[in-house]
Amino acid sequence: MRETNTSFDLLFVGHFAVDQVIVDGVSETLAGGGVYYGGVAAARLGARVGVVTRLAAAHFPLLDEMRRAGVTVFAAEAPETSGIANYYSSADMERRVCVPLGFAGPIQPADLPWNQPSPGSSDLAAHIYAITPIIAGEVGLPLLELLADRGPVALDIQGFVRVRVGSELLFRAWPQMAEGLARVTYLKVDRAEAEALTGETDLAAAARILAGYGPREIVLTQSAGVTVYADGEIFTAPFTPRSLAGRTGRGDTCFATYLTKRLTTTPAEACRWAGIVTTQKQEQPGPWRGSAADLQAARP
Repeated sequence: MRETNTSFDLLFVGHFAVDQVIVDGVSETLAGGGVYYGGVAAARLGARVGVVTRLAAAHFPLLDEMRRAGVTVFAAEAPETSGIANYYSSADMERRVCVPLGFAGPIQPADLPWNQPSPGSSDLAAHIYAITPIIAGEVGLPLLELLADRGPVALDIQGFVRVRVGSELLFRAWPQMAEGLARVTYLKVDRAEAEALTGETDLAAAARILAGYGPREIVLTQSAGVTVYADGEIFTAPFTPRSLAGRTGRGDTCFATYLTKRLTTTPAEACRWAGIVTTQKQEQPGPWRGSAADLQAARP
């Protein structure tokens, strides 16, 4: 998106997932993860996108969908692929029960592209390093700090507070939150996470508390839309989907759209576009498959 020598606009770091989506007892196996939903959306919006991930070698062919969308993928082999079973009822697609399936293990500094042996890899860089894990343990504080030393970090906090406990995924406080958020520029949380972390039910109040830890901009998602806190101001945009067939991946798409648009526009405009793209995404399963032309047609 920018004419510079930087290799990527956005470099996503997190697990590619093989998920199960079960609606009223009917199961479907789908690709998933923040790097998948977010990476494809950002690439379709015109960003130069890289993805650093881990998964089982048997699932490497599934990465081709991202490559076809223009994403450069750096994949490390793991014993198994991460995944979550998401249980929904068609009567209420807003609520889901999440059950962990596999876990591909922590992403290591050696997995990062500038630590690869290929020629020119040491020069790779990004405008924003987007850490978008799905389960705690994918990315540790040392890796976060390493990325923050290279440039602005965007962080989805679910990958630090959604903890695997037996056959459940439970919310747990992030013991190193103060340390970690001090190194973050863009923070994404959903309503439940914001309330649990701050004790505030008012999203604007929760955003201000979270910003006090260090992040410059806070992106908060909920069923009704997205709220952004930036430069002491609050911006909002609604989600108005005609169906929730593509509910899974909503937050990932919203955050990726916001980050992509922030490369070239204001927080207010980025928030507005995040609302539009996320609305479209929720109407169809899988990643957002629109284009910049679609967005121009959707412009109010």
